[in-house]
Amino acid sequence: MELIQQTLTTPLSDTATLTGYVLDNSPEIDPQRQRPAVIICPGGGYEFLSAREAEPVAIHFAAAGVQAFILRYSVAPARFPVALLEMAQALATVRANAAAWHVDPQRIIAAGFSAGAHVAASLGVYWDQKLLADFGFTAAQIQPNGLLLSYPVITAGKYCHEGSIAALLGERKHEAEARAEVSLEHHVGANTPKTFLWSTFTDDVVPMENALLFAKALRANQVPFELHIFPEGHHGLSLATVETESSHRNTSVQPEVTVWPDLFMTWLHHQLPATTTAAAKAPTDQNQV
Repeated sequence: MELIQQTLTTPLSDTATLTGYVLDNSPEIDPQRQRPAVIICPGGGYEFLSAREAEPVAIHFAAAGVQAFILRYSVAPARFPVALLEMAQALATVRANAAAWHVDPQRIIAAGFSAGAHVAASLGVYWDQKLLADFGFTAAQIQPNGLLLSYPVITAGKYCHEGSIAALLGERKHEAEARAEVSLEHHVGANTPKTFLWSTFTDDVVPMENALLFAKALRANQVPFELHIFPEGHHGLSLATVETESSHRNTSVQPEVTVWPDLFMTWLHHQLPATTTAAAKAPTDQNQV
């Protein structure tokens, strides 16, 4: 495995970092293998970045055969769209280095937890829009091929997590136009990527309605998605295992929720199969991605 560490520069920032856990190819197995990639945005209410939703998740995906990257994006006092541009740059960087990092450039997933899922979903709805084109990005560079949204912040409306929206918008937090811009359910279109979402019925921090709103918008635009609402679980579960157990509370282990990474991998395998070139080189074992 190669550890990749890069600092990202965008027109609005120069402090975001991209850390990659890149699996090497082996002449004994498949020297030309191209793997899917997941770019993970940890949560933290746009005020900090949760370590529980960063490296443990990346290592978990690497163990499943995925090239895993962590985007440590800018938080408050940085405001919208700083983090979005950093996510766009992260995806462009992974795609530009696809050959060197053994990545299938047509299987790059933008992923996130809580507010980090808002970053990922923002790229999902804005990748082909004027907002990012005005900053010099081309759609081909930054198109995510799929989204993975875990207990996501989506809306600035009725079911919003007000703390995230306030940190994201700052002095503009009361402006209707600004809140509409970051209410992502209103920006879903036919080109929004296929999406895997999950949340919990008992999340009392970011209501599950956020995931439902995004899923409803995907359905309205005929974009395939898979949605799981687990009946129990507090906000911020991450992997929901002892590995990501919080040192501050004893409610971050939820055994019945630990299946979500396996569900996601099954979704990835079936909804975003290897491209023709990669498939020709990939093993036939159905357990491999």
